[in-house]
Amino acid sequence: MSASRTSTSSMPLGWNALPESYRIPSSPPSLEEARIYCKRLAKSRYENFSVATWFLPLRLRQHFYNVYAYCRISDDLGDEVGNAQQSLELLDEWESELNACYAGSPRHPVFVALTETVKQCAIPKQEFSDLLIAFRQDQTVKRYETFQDVLGYCRYSANPVGHLVLYLCGCHDAERRQLSDYTCTALQLANFWQDVFVDYGKGRIYLPLEDLRRFGVSGDEFGQRRATPQFVELMKFEVERAREWFERGLPLIKKVDRELAIDLELFSRGGQEILNAIERQGFDVLRARPKISKARKLLLVLRAAVSKLL
Repeated sequence: MSASRTSTSSMPLGWNALPESYRIPSSPPSLEEARIYCKRLAKSRYENFSVATWFLPLRLRQHFYNVYAYCRISDDLGDEVGNAQQSLELLDEWESELNACYAGSPRHPVFVALTETVKQCAIPKQEFSDLLIAFRQDQTVKRYETFQDVLGYCRYSANPVGHLVLYLCGCHDAERRQLSDYTCTALQLANFWQDVFVDYGKGRIYLPLEDLRRFGVSGDEFGQRRATPQFVELMKFEVERAREWFERGLPLIKKVDRELAIDLELFSRGGQEILNAIERQGFDVLRARPKISKARKLLLVLRAAVSKLL
């Protein structure tokens, strides 16, 4: 989509902090252009997503690209602008495009592509709009008092993604939704514990304040990047709790079609590997961000590939 088709009149300032291609154009692209846009965004922004799509049936790949593109841009609107008020304005404009998608008159390529996905997979608008609740919350809520409060955030930040996947695959009954929620919440927790220092740099602490008090962590450790014995014990506790949520969700793998099961296992095991990386680092997530080595990533993919051949 060329820059000349992008509307600049009364455009919120926040768009200037983001790639120009994110902006809402004055006229919509063709469906084929929109599909290409979503595929390119998915493959360029997240290497693990590209790997996962190897195991998807061809009929589902474009739908996954479309949903991923929506989630990616939504997340960036909330996280990459650097100004809370501007982010809120962009999220409002983005939701207006979501409404236009369901009304049949979208302009942004993501929503032009999603129109096809929504119709074919019968996805309720709420599954998309729930995600925006979390991204708005990030602009105003920087601390969480209890673990239940963190779970409440995950209800909007992570669980809708699992629901969207289930709709794409035609298996969105209550039992599988609950198992999906366990897995998505566990993945969100793993990312939180991996990014403690990164989030602190953005002014956010997702570790429950009640847990900080319980383990005698003052909060000074974050800015000083100092993993005290108390902080290490706190992280051991949180990592174990996330592992428990992964275990709760694992039965979903045996309750979906084989193709989706491979992807679910890949993402679940990948999330657990993040927790393992935290443990290998002595639970010190302040000194450096724990990462999964390329060798371990390759092993996860090979295991998934072998399971498909069996």
